[in-house]
Amino acid sequence: LIGLSLSLAGFVVGHAGLYQALAMFAVAYFIIGMTVLSVCAIATNGALDAGGAYYMISRALGPEFGGSIGIMFFLANVCGSALYVLGLVEALVDSFGIPLGQKVGTGIHVLPQSYWYELLYGTVLLALCLLVCLVGASIYAKATFLIFLIVAGVLGAILVSFFATRPLGVPIHLPHLNGSKTENGNFTGFSLTTLQDNLGGGYGVDYTTGQRMSFSSVFAVMFNGCTGIMAGSNMSGDLKRPSYSIPRGTISAVLFTYLVYNLLAFLMCATCNRTLLQKDYGVLRDISIFPPLVTVGIYAATLSAAMSNLIGASRILYALARDDLFGGVLALAKKTSANGNPVMAVILSWLVVQLVLFSGKLNTIAGVVTTFFLLVYATVNLACLALEWASAPNFRPTFRYFTWHTCLLGIAGCCVMMFLISPVSASASLGFLLLLLLALHYLSPSSTWGYISQALIFHQVRKYLLMLDVRKDHVKFWRPQMLLMVQNPRGSARLIDFVNDLKKSGLYVLGHVELQDLDMLPSDPLQPQQDSWLSLVDKLNVKAFVSLTLAPSVRHGVRQLLFTSGLGGMRPNTLVLGFYDDAAPQDSLTQHPAFTSIREEIPLGFPPLRAPAAPKLLSAREYVGIVADALKMLRNVLLARQLESLDKAQELCRAASPPPAIHVWPVNLLRPDSARYADTCSLFLLQMACVLNMARAWRRARLRLFLCVEAGAMPHAQEEKLRQLLKDLRIQAQIQLVPWDAVTRLHWQTCRGPPGGPAGATEEEEETMNFPANATQVSDEYVCAANKLVLEQSPAPIVRFLYLPRPPADTSLYPLYLHQLELLTRGLGPTVLVHGVSAVTSTQL
Repeated sequence: LIGLSLSLAGFVVGHAGLYQALAMFAVAYFIIGMTVLSVCAIATNGALDAGGAYYMISRALGPEFGGSIGIMFFLANVCGSALYVLGLVEALVDSFGIPLGQKVGTGIHVLPQSYWYELLYGTVLLALCLLVCLVGASIYAKATFLIFLIVAGVLGAILVSFFATRPLGVPIHLPHLNGSKTENGNFTGFSLTTLQDNLGGGYGVDYTTGQRMSFSSVFAVMFNGCTGIMAGSNMSGDLKRPSYSIPRGTISAVLFTYLVYNLLAFLMCATCNRTLLQKDYGVLRDISIFPPLVTVGIYAATLSAAMSNLIGASRILYALARDDLFGGVLALAKKTSANGNPVMAVILSWLVVQLVLFSGKLNTIAGVVTTFFLLVYATVNLACLALEWASAPNFRPTFRYFTWHTCLLGIAGCCVMMFLISPVSASASLGFLLLLLLALHYLSPSSTWGYISQALIFHQVRKYLLMLDVRKDHVKFWRPQMLLMVQNPRGSARLIDFVNDLKKSGLYVLGHVELQDLDMLPSDPLQPQQDSWLSLVDKLNVKAFVSLTLAPSVRHGVRQLLFTSGLGGMRPNTLVLGFYDDAAPQDSLTQHPAFTSIREEIPLGFPPLRAPAAPKLLSAREYVGIVADALKMLRNVLLARQLESLDKAQELCRAASPPPAIHVWPVNLLRPDSARYADTCSLFLLQMACVLNMARAWRRARLRLFLCVEAGAMPHAQEEKLRQLLKDLRIQAQIQLVPWDAVTRLHWQTCRGPPGGPAGATEEEEETMNFPANATQVSDEYVCAANKLVLEQSPAPIVRFLYLPRPPADTSLYPLYLHQLELLTRGLGPTVLVHGVSAVTSTQL
């Protein structure tokens, strides 16, 4: 940093003037200062390894950000090394080159000038840097310390020269066409007139490139002189105490060089005229009391900067290779010498720098290098900001002089300056970063570093869950929140898929009860199973949580899950159960599209399915008790039968006409004497069918709503009333009238009561029980007739929704209740029995 001030200060103040130069220094060092605070915070939060900024970012933001920024930081250091080599070549040619127009040199001007000669000089200088870096970090540290002493001595000599040198004219040889021309610059000594002339900007043509300078182009070149702040952190793997050395060394360097830049800018503006500053980038040498010393200092400083970037690039490449983010592509860079020096990474970095040297002029790559460094600095600030916002207990750096405000200011400053310097380079860099992010996201292996995204998501979810007030719930914004009980996923894969379509962006929990007693076990048996369930959720591509529990019985386990699943306003409001029947379980997981590829293995953490002759884990009475418990806890209940026979992809994608249908029967078929279409349960059934139809995969299906009518009951009036209800609810469905006099006649013959009135049940009992008090009088003959009525409606639908009555209060009737449900749904194919206990539809805006 100190050495670069010797060659850059004159260039900056010559074009920008004192005011704009001070503003550039302030902006640059503001950005750098904010970044340094973030670097120090991360560096003191744990053990640092090789890779510097890459290591910090990857361990904070994860492999995607770390790998992509690591590549860009590697390229920035590579281009930076080439930049400094080209700058040193430019200085050598300026001092010792044969003037343009002459074929033979005189005196010290013996170096030929041409593109290929300058490339040769750069190659030789880069080879010298390579030799130092191949020896190792220790010789590099000694070399840079020696250079620091030289440059510090040169800086002292220059400060003395401003006061000791008398006014003089300085001839300046400039290239012109195929020859050269001479202009005269003046060192006036301290002069108020000279200072006033140099206060404002006076951007001219850069005599090395022929391009007119501007604020952004001058800032781009100047900012490259400030990128040395990462030199220390890049050597993090070679430092004995990086968490101690990086903060102290970096902050000291930044403060000292900022003072030096400003002091030199003021002294130059007060003593050198504009021509000398603009046309002679070696002005400090020409006014020095001992010019050779300044020349040596500038050369040494520039060579040190080139070495610093080369060794920094090699350490980043080595860290990238060691983390295996790019597979075998960087495997060669892992090789090290006996003392741990990554020699192959150094050689590969040297080759890339050599390729960059072909670009030629210094200012050609200055904008790209600056953009890359600014992007890296912005990401370092982002990493620190993410760690601070995540509020993780383990983020407690010993360096505390930062806040999230400084991180945000650093990010904003970097992004603004990127686009001010070069909108094209900034846009291209961001595009390149995005491509790397996507590539690493899909191709890189998972890491064990920890993902800051998970910490941030946790922090935000907790905050918003606290804000989700259940007292402010409104029926307009109701959505289903499902708890699906799964005994064995091998026999429930399609049911899991189906319920995923029913949830409508609501909560979805897969529940499982393990019948064991924790008192009799050495440890929790559910922890090893968790990974298998989570892998299943990933493979099936369902948006579900997993909740496992231990209980002495399935009924107790379901109660536990209904009480404890979810948090705050995100709790299951609907329980989904498979149907209790004698059908042999089928392993549908082997046929699921997620596991049909030969490359995929079926999760091995799940036991085989129950054999057909093996006893069930729960009885019929316990099963109905689970339904009754859920209704008592004001949870809606869905019973799904034969959903494993539903091939959704085949049924919904077929090109048959008419389109696939969803049949909806919103009448209690087990209570024909109280058949109504507008009670809470019927409306909930309608809502669930509509929700299914709104899912993307089911939009092609059509809802068919069946209105059961009796002779003399004004069917058209009922149809119009139902049609108006559907219109108010914004549900598009086809209404079909179904005469069922023959079916209801069987019921009245059995219970021997007059049609049209309740048989032994008051209106209050109907609301609370929703199951006929004369359950024993609903004959199997009637239920079979109702089943046949449903089955005869053609064409056959993909799935049917039927009204689920509430279980009877008398627990001795549970087996009869389940038997009637089995008769009602026998042979219907995929069927969902629905009972709702809460209002879920709204006609309000």
